[in-house]
Amino acid sequence: MSKERYIAAKQKWAEKQRALGVAAHAVPSRERLPPGQKLTDGFPVLDLGVQPKIPPSEWRMKIDGLVENGATLTWDQFNALPQVEDVSDFHCVTTWSKYDCRWGGVAFTTLYELVQPKPEAKFVYFTSYDGYSTNVALEKCLDDDVLVATSFDGLPVAREHGGPARVIIPKLYAWKGAKFVNGITFLAEDKLGFWEVRGYSNTADPWTEDRYA
Repeated sequence: MSKERYIAAKQKWAEKQRALGVAAHAVPSRERLPPGQKLTDGFPVLDLGVQPKIPPSEWRMKIDGLVENGATLTWDQFNALPQVEDVSDFHCVTTWSKYDCRWGGVAFTTLYELVQPKPEAKFVYFTSYDGYSTNVALEKCLDDDVLVATSFDGLPVAREHGGPARVIIPKLYAWKGAKFVNGITFLAEDKLGFWEVRGYSNTADPWTEDRYA
C-alpha cells in the first residue's frame, strides 16, 4: 500500500511542478473551509513557548527507524535534494484557517525514496529542536502535498513559524506538522506525540472536526 501511495504522490508532484506558479486553489469557495474553522489573512504563532535558534551550520535532520538507509543530513545536504513548491491551505486546531500558503522545500516522498523504509513501517514519528513530537500514519505522509518546508511565500520559514525547517501536512490539523523538525523515525507501531498524549486526536482530520481524543 505504501509503495502505491508513494508512486502516486511522485506522479502528482511531477504534475504540480510542471504547473509551478499556478495556485492550487485559484477560486476560494466555502467548501474549502472545514467545519468549525474561521478564515484569517494573518498567520498566528502557536508553539511550546520555545523558539530555538539553530544556525544552518549546526542544523541536522536524522532519519532512522525501519529504513534500509538511515541518514543524518546537514543543512547543505538537505537543500541539495530535489526542491518543490506547493500551495495548500493551513488549518489550526484552534479554529483558524489560512488559504493559499505557498511552501517550498523537500517533498516527503523524496526523503522516503532516500532512506527506503522497510515494508513493516506503518507510522512516522517526528521530533523537533524544541522538544516537540508528533505521530502520523505513513500513508498520510505520502500524499502529494506533504513536505519539509524551508520557505514560505518565497522567503525562508521564519523562526516563529518553525524555521529553518518545518513539516507541512495540509490535510491534517497543523499540530501534526512539527516545527523546528530535526528527526523522522519510521515505526511499525504507533507512538503518540506531545499533544496526542495530552488528549488531542490521533488522526486530526479537519473535515470531521477530529480535534480531541
